[in-house]
Amino acid sequence: MEELLHKKRRLTSFQIIILGFAGVILFGAILLMLPISSKSSMITPFHEALFTATSAVCVTGLVVQDTATYWSAFGQVVIIILIQIGGLGVVTVAASFALLSGRKISLMQRSTMQEAIAAPKVGGIVRLTYFILKATVLFELLGALAMMPVFCRDFGIKGVWMSFFHSISAFCNAGFDLMGSPDSLFPSLTAYIGDPVINITIMLLIIIGGIGFLTWEDIYTHRQHFKRYRMQSKVILLTTALLIAVPAAFFFFYDFADMPIGERILSSFFQSVTPRTAGYNTANLAAMTGAGQAIMIMLMLIGGSPGSTAGGMKTTTLAVLFANALAIFRRKDDAQFFGRRIDGNTVKNAATILIMYLTLFFGGALVISVAEDLPLSSCLYETASAVGTVGLTLGITPELSILSQGILIILMFLGRVGGLTLIYAALSGSNKNLSKLPQEKITVG
Repeated sequence: MEELLHKKRRLTSFQIIILGFAGVILFGAILLMLPISSKSSMITPFHEALFTATSAVCVTGLVVQDTATYWSAFGQVVIIILIQIGGLGVVTVAASFALLSGRKISLMQRSTMQEAIAAPKVGGIVRLTYFILKATVLFELLGALAMMPVFCRDFGIKGVWMSFFHSISAFCNAGFDLMGSPDSLFPSLTAYIGDPVINITIMLLIIIGGIGFLTWEDIYTHRQHFKRYRMQSKVILLTTALLIAVPAAFFFFYDFADMPIGERILSSFFQSVTPRTAGYNTANLAAMTGAGQAIMIMLMLIGGSPGSTAGGMKTTTLAVLFANALAIFRRKDDAQFFGRRIDGNTVKNAATILIMYLTLFFGGALVISVAEDLPLSSCLYETASAVGTVGLTLGITPELSILSQGILIILMFLGRVGGLTLIYAALSGSNKNLSKLPQEKITVG
């Protein structure tokens, strides 16, 4: 990673981010292939190790082997380290080691860090990185301590490890779990559907990890003075609240109407929070209605917020598109938030991101459906989970062929690094053409 950060003239910030993620994934896959990584002490096939490493670094949670029953303690440690690196961002982790070792961070490295955490400017990036590290350690530690009494009650001393594993996995929006059972394939947290401690702790960790590092800073700096927040933080908090409350209400009155009231409330909120983009579940997803699954697919595609541990299109993308539509309905020239005008290029980027995610989501599902002879609806659920880096599944992923698993690997990678990052990395060397073609109107709508 250090070599990548020093290739100033050859690599752009976007290319460093792409190669950084790819390098960590490949190294993680090699470690997971080792006999010491599996409980059977057998070499894990490369495609399965690569799938698991990609899912961990891209904080997705889709798996082809159950994390608890297949991987050894060493393998589980490798997975949680990959999750932590992927959640914070490869560049942020590498720069953090440099900062902690006392080395100076060059301007190019600061610029790369800025792109990695979606900071608005290079100034103050080192201070922000320190803040991210401290906050991450604090939240993950508090989450582990909150869950420890429950897990230690159920699993003894092993509960300590499970508490830290699930706290890191939830905060990084990864969705990996250690609840493997011979009676249930990938049960996730279904055994704790009515446990308020586990449900509330996991939900809080997911939300905190998914709202973005800059939003944390605003909350920490300005506390209850909401008017002083950045416009982006206001949009993120408002959009996040709506994306939790509205689906939760639907699930409460429709999908989980037959549950006892306590489980009904917890399940409704949990399944509203976890699709963006954590991947845990307490309810049986396959038993949910078609409408409920469709809502979860939309939530998976939206994902978390910029500069967070989450993936997906991002809450701000959705908000910008809605604001632009509202501006058009009201015959205004520009989209607006909280008395501020949105730049036209931001609207173009949001529209591009939407098209890219929908193309990847539907195109990937179509190929898998044809290749595996599976219903398109089930494949759409899996590809939404992959490109949104969620990890929820209807149970078909482990049975897919190498081709289909390869498609999910690509979707997970693109979903984590971001579509625009990939485009900018590929086209960074091309010259900008200042000439313009003749203009002609075309009717839309």
